[in-house]
Amino acid sequence: MSALAAGLKGFAGRYGPGVALFVGIAVTVWVVLLITLPQLAMIDISLRSSGALHGGTGAGHTLSNYAYFLLGPNGQGNLFDVAILLRTIVAAVAVTLIDVVICYPVAYILAHVASGVGARLMVLGLIVPFWINEILRAFAFRIIFGSTGLINGLGTSLGFLAHPVDFIGADVALYSSLAYSYILLMIFPIYNAVEALDRNQIEAARDMGASWPRIHWRIVLPVAKPGIASGATIVFMLTAGALAAPQILGGPSSLWFTQLVYQWFNEAGNWPRGAAYATVLLVTCLAFVLLMMKVFRVPIGAIGR
Repeated sequence: MSALAAGLKGFAGRYGPGVALFVGIAVTVWVVLLITLPQLAMIDISLRSSGALHGGTGAGHTLSNYAYFLLGPNGQGNLFDVAILLRTIVAAVAVTLIDVVICYPVAYILAHVASGVGARLMVLGLIVPFWINEILRAFAFRIIFGSTGLINGLGTSLGFLAHPVDFIGADVALYSSLAYSYILLMIFPIYNAVEALDRNQIEAARDMGASWPRIHWRIVLPVAKPGIASGATIVFMLTAGALAAPQILGGPSSLWFTQLVYQWFNEAGNWPRGAAYATVLLVTCLAFVLLMMKVFRVPIGAIGR
């Protein structure tokens, strides 16, 4: 608490009490009204039966919705829904790793190689495509990867492909769209971390004969680690909670867990069970993120730097 008070005091001393008060109120409203209270309401709904929620005579609070997720309708186990949750987590990890591999070199080049007009053009090239709505981008990826789309059309006409490849069914289009959708949320946290690195350290390592892989492993990556953790957390959570892209680009066997939540809320009209499934997804993602932070020894405070 003393650290928080010291931080608030330092912020007020730097930017003035008026700005500090405005930021404090805005953050409080954001956290309490837009995050905490809705989540508590969702948990409360998940602990009610559908009949009690609509004014029936059912039990006020019950764990039956969570039991349904684990045991299914007959109490013998709900392997289908559990498997979809695990598949969604694995897919979110894969998309996050793809973004880390792509965004780390881009962020490093933007921070320590590009300058002047080149740096500005890189930033514009990254930002301008995101002026297009996410749903339109998803449909664009469907056009690119469809059976009669751009890649298959060029591949078959040029003789590289004997027949069209089912990129939709193989989830190539889905993974590509999700990785592209959140790429900025990975690049800029890494860029902010790497930009603080003293270039003299890199030059000294080069003068001592260190190779580029060793320089990145021993010098750049330790500095970029908080940025990577921050970007990976954001991309993982957003990917696991994505709905539009899986609906548009998902293959017949790639049901996303958010689609189950959507079905319970909107198609079945069972809000308590949908809220329970949403809570399961939230808790699973939070537990996985905290576990990975512990495994890679990244403190929570480092993400907010």
